[in-house]
Amino acid sequence: MRPVAAHIRAGILGLAKDGPVAIYAVGEPANHRVLTRGSVCAEDFIRMLFRSSSLVRIIAMCSSVAMTFGAQTAMAQDMSATSQWPDTPASRLEALAILQTLNADLLSNASATLTLDRWCAAHKLAPEGSKIVAQRVRGQDKPADASIRKLLAVGADEPVAYRRVRLACGDRILSEADNWYVPAKLTAEMNKTLDTSDVAFGRAVQALNFSRTNLSAKLLWSPLPQGWEMGADLPPPATGSLTLPPFLLEHHAVLKLPDGTPFSALIESYTSRVLDFPAPHLPSP
Repeated sequence: MRPVAAHIRAGILGLAKDGPVAIYAVGEPANHRVLTRGSVCAEDFIRMLFRSSSLVRIIAMCSSVAMTFGAQTAMAQDMSATSQWPDTPASRLEALAILQTLNADLLSNASATLTLDRWCAAHKLAPEGSKIVAQRVRGQDKPADASIRKLLAVGADEPVAYRRVRLACGDRILSEADNWYVPAKLTAEMNKTLDTSDVAFGRAVQALNFSRTNLSAKLLWSPLPQGWEMGADLPPPATGSLTLPPFLLEHHAVLKLPDGTPFSALIESYTSRVLDFPAPHLPSP
């Protein structure tokens, strides 16, 4: 019988022949740089992986564990979070597929705010109709250094504003962001909104019709070990829930006006709460 990882690898290769997949750093170190983009529905991805009846039988034997629901943490700064995902090989594979689907969505859209709006709604992370709001973090200002000013193409004397926020979906913090932006590139109304309200940056400046240049993307945590697709042993099933670190993804990006002028430099860290929903059900054999 082929190892579980071999079946999974075959599923990925089969899917890749049909179109782009949202897997960037499979089998690579957790800080591997994301250089490609493309997405596929996580459910379709998982379904492809589990077409092998042998794999289904193996996973089924590993999946007979109790799912424990940990108390939700209030802030992303908690050292770890007990998830709604059972700690099994199947659940880890699903988590990787879904996390990379979010990664692809974020990288292929200009506004992280609007992407998180859709993610929040699709995964029922807050009451229907909820929108992402920015919780300001004050007293932690970081002046724009030379590298930030270079990204923004401004001189040493040009005013650069700083905004640190936690983007919340209902009571869940989905990301934390450092944002340096050039007020002179925004309208007076936009600057007022950013100074006086909890409106997220991407929503406040949406009328600029901006684009996004991704500088780097890191997978800060992988539910599967390096080399799993080449036959490395998968983590054995455990009786508890999968424990997630506080942050799962980190993106660095620059937002630009339609003429290519940069006006915002971002560092975005996405929390484990983006996976704060029940693990999907395995497809039937």
